[in-house]
Amino acid sequence: KAPIQRLADRVSGVFVPIVIGIAIVTFFAHLGLGFEMETAILRAVAVLVIACPCSLGLATPTAIMVGTGRGAENGILIRGGEHLEGAQKLDTLILDKTGTLTYGKPVVTDFESGEWKEERFFGLVGTIEDQSEHPLARAVVEKAKTYGGQFQSVEEFQAIPGKGVSAKVSGKKIQIGKPKWMMELGFDLVQSGEAIASLEGQGKTVMVVADEESVIGWIAVADTLKESSFEAVRQLQAQGIRVVMLTGDNERTAHAIAAQAGITEVIAEVLPDHKAEAVSKYQAQGKIVGMVGDGINDAPALAQADIGFAMGTGTDIAMEASDITLMRGDLRNISLAIGLSRTTMKVIKQNLFWAFFYNTAGIPLAALGFLNPMLAGAAMALSSVSVVSNSLRLKAMKIK
Repeated sequence: KAPIQRLADRVSGVFVPIVIGIAIVTFFAHLGLGFEMETAILRAVAVLVIACPCSLGLATPTAIMVGTGRGAENGILIRGGEHLEGAQKLDTLILDKTGTLTYGKPVVTDFESGEWKEERFFGLVGTIEDQSEHPLARAVVEKAKTYGGQFQSVEEFQAIPGKGVSAKVSGKKIQIGKPKWMMELGFDLVQSGEAIASLEGQGKTVMVVADEESVIGWIAVADTLKESSFEAVRQLQAQGIRVVMLTGDNERTAHAIAAQAGITEVIAEVLPDHKAEAVSKYQAQGKIVGMVGDGINDAPALAQADIGFAMGTGTDIAMEASDITLMRGDLRNISLAIGLSRTTMKVIKQNLFWAFFYNTAGIPLAALGFLNPMLAGAAMALSSVSVVSNSLRLKAMKIK
């Protein structure tokens, strides 16, 4: 049940005994005023019938059913009424970069192999990255395959989340990773620093390659921003939503990509297992936070968020951890989902108001004899029909 349905249940829990009390008072009042027993009974029954809270019980579930159906027609799968209601309360939305704002299919754009021939350089790098499942690693492997080299056997492969990978090839230890990590390991990046800074300023991710002694070269990889991302961000901001980009990229690269999407607030250099902490920080500020992601390492953050949005083009575990799934992988559907939530809640409140008002207004008419039980029954049924009809308006209403 949606939380607002519980409100209707609580109202009914108080409303019903009050109505029974009014019916009893009506019965004895008519007897006391000299009316016949038949008249007293008919008017007491009319009070019970007109006040039947059927429409109160229908007000919420009918709107939620139509609202979730409208969402499904647009490729938005909503797990339940509580999530449909919760989406309209969001004031902050955190977007994971890879696979949500971008296509998640990066390609190698630039590289420097130093004294090594390109075939040998990519043969070595491809050998190591072939052991990784990271999207950036896949891009390097695809580039290495274009040189037609055969990958060698790898020993002691290790992936360091958010930093890079290392392994031994032909007995020599090779490390591939972020420039910051390489500097932490003590490698000198002075000669390539200017080129790396320039590439990162263009929104490209740079991976430095080094052996046990020195830097061999570097590879720059770029992930393309989805055509719909800028418009999606603009729509969300127009709805009053604070949009934040979350990424493991360094500050320079992160801000370059965020600028392309129209996002000004960025959380960069976040390790995969720290994404949920980023969500928690905003929640600690009293924000109602939504999280959008598509990968395995996004699942904890999706579960932590007040409302988790998973891209249907992503992993199964992300969809399992989310509350709302965007089957088409289009970020613009987040704005549509929030708008659908707001519109559905507006219809539910209309339903609850008119159902309660209708029943309450009919009680004195029934008690005074203006409605016999048959007319009261027809009026009560009409109130249920009006609530269902109002909910069905959602199928044609414009979502904002």
